[in-house]
Amino acid sequence: MGIKERQERDREAVSRAILDAARELFVAEGYGNVSIRKIAERIEYSPAAIYGYFPSKDDIFYALAEEGFRLLYARDHAGALNGELEKLEPLDRIRTIFWRLYEFSHQHPQYFELMFMDRSVPRISQVYERFAFAREMKTHLVAQIQSCIDAKALPAHTNPGVAFRLLTMGLMGAAMMRLSDRLGRGEDADALARDVLNVTLRGLQSGLALESNLVEVDCLPDEPSASKKVS
Repeated sequence: MGIKERQERDREAVSRAILDAARELFVAEGYGNVSIRKIAERIEYSPAAIYGYFPSKDDIFYALAEEGFRLLYARDHAGALNGELEKLEPLDRIRTIFWRLYEFSHQHPQYFELMFMDRSVPRISQVYERFAFAREMKTHLVAQIQSCIDAKALPAHTNPGVAFRLLTMGLMGAAMMRLSDRLGRGEDADALARDVLNVTLRGLQSGLALESNLVEVDCLPDEPSASKKVS
């Protein structure tokens, strides 16, 4: 291994250590309560060394959020490429795709808590272009709901953006209740999440009139609508 390759490997290792330490601290203490100095102390580096890798604490969060979204969408993307999702009936495809959000809270709880539960983190709309891939995936998921409508598995008047929001909110709510230990004695979070998913889909199938307006398709879960985005 050459000097350049070794230096690059070492730099990647330090960057990974910074991100891992920051993720753990952000989740344990809250983003707003963690400083660059505290992250540096965790990995026994100087604050100045941290700034050599990330210009600010916000940049550390953005890097973690990017990793989180890639982890969240990785399986769906792989399944789509392999044609696995296309083999399913339209509603089963939607059920499989959205269940992934709840599974993500199990498999990567720290990323889920940081991305969706900590209100003190910066808005990712401030680095809009960095998360273009996540918006593309969301657009793809909304298109999957539209395919259900086209296949008459959901009523023709169904707003796919609103359906996306209802499914997402329901499963995220179940995940948050579990992660924040808000469930009652004997309650099964996984069973509740499945019920949320199935009841929401049944409600959409019923044609029940919804009061919600159009949801901005390119708006991610932690962002305001397009009319309220940070300039």
